[in-house]
Amino acid sequence: MKARVVVTLKNGVLDPQGQAIEGSLSSLGFSGVAEVRQGKVFDLELDGTDVESARSQITAMCDKLLANTVIENYAIEISN
Repeated sequence: MKARVVVTLKNGVLDPQGQAIEGSLSSLGFSGVAEVRQGKVFDLELDGTDVESARSQITAMCDKLLANTVIENYAIEISN
């Protein structure tokens, strides 16, 4: 089973890396970009076929290691 975890900063949290990317895009001639938010993506391969068990396990991984839940949100996508 495969899973993807997308971690992004919560709204209201400053994103200096996103701001730097936005400025660079503008200086490279890409106009019309109003806001850039930077994040992380984790692709996981898990043993087993129980989606609910996998979701529970990945949620624990996010809460303990993959995301700083004080300032970050995460979304989990699971596929077979």
